[in-house]
Amino acid sequence: MNIATTRRAALLGAGAFLAAPRLAHAQAWPDKPVRIVVAFPPGSSTDVLARALGNALQPVLGQPVVVENRPGAGGNIATVAVKRGPADGSVFLAHSVAFSVNPSLFGNAGYEATEFEPVAMLASTPNIITVNPEKLQVGNLQDLIAAAKSRPLDYGSSGIGTTTHLGMELLFRRLAGVEIQHVPFGPAQAVTAVVGGQVPVGSTSLPPALPMVRDGRLRGIAVTSLRRDPSLPEVPTVAEQGFTGFEALTWFGMFAPPGTPAAICDRMNAEVNRALNSAELAQRLNAAGFAPDPRPRDDFAAYLRDEVTKWADVVRASGATAN
Repeated sequence: MNIATTRRAALLGAGAFLAAPRLAHAQAWPDKPVRIVVAFPPGSSTDVLARALGNALQPVLGQPVVVENRPGAGGNIATVAVKRGPADGSVFLAHSVAFSVNPSLFGNAGYEATEFEPVAMLASTPNIITVNPEKLQVGNLQDLIAAAKSRPLDYGSSGIGTTTHLGMELLFRRLAGVEIQHVPFGPAQAVTAVVGGQVPVGSTSLPPALPMVRDGRLRGIAVTSLRRDPSLPEVPTVAEQGFTGFEALTWFGMFAPPGTPAAICDRMNAEVNRALNSAELAQRLNAAGFAPDPRPRDDFAAYLRDEVTKWADVVRASGATAN
């Protein structure tokens, strides 16, 4: 064995020695209950998804998986709490696309998206624009735009800085040139507000609105994906109704506190992806309006970086602020 070969062997051995504790930690993980902290209230899309996933993960992790709701400040309360939490794989954050928006929307969100360890992309869903059919007799997006031009209209969204808010600002104010007044709610509360007539128009992610559209209490005007959603195939896209290429999705992801070992994040990514690929869970999520989106951690990290840039541009252009 020559000197160069000996050095390489020594370096490999040293690397393996240093990696051994991390690998052992990952193999032993989890050795205590796992918490999934949800950034939004019970009944929100993020909550529904996190609970379905927690039920699927518990048997394979061999530890209780506890879902804890910590809503407030557009998701920042939960995010900051997890940021300060232990980096040992005992706590994860379940959040929506708002995770990528809030650092540019708030004067001080308390975090930067790049600080966290991206663990797994969970699912995505189109947003849906709805109306209360008794309060507003419109049948399509162009009718709704015409109504907004003729008189002041309010719309309820899932909250400041969500794509249900920023997408409507982009669509109505920038693309259609129409003023429409934003009234922020929580995701489930926005649906209730439109059904109850507090506001005539709603912009939410699809899952909480889906049952109300199906039973006729809300009328679906448009979905914000590039293709019609199979759960409501009769509702056309925004792109079909005069705004080619328009897309504003609500996606959901899992994150770990800064410094959580890569081996633990990799293991959780593998278990989440395995659950999302299972026919049983995929069927349940599809029925609720979610499209499972399992992908490697590197792909999720790249997607997250793109989303941070995309929505920061929309925030700047729209002048939206949470302050």
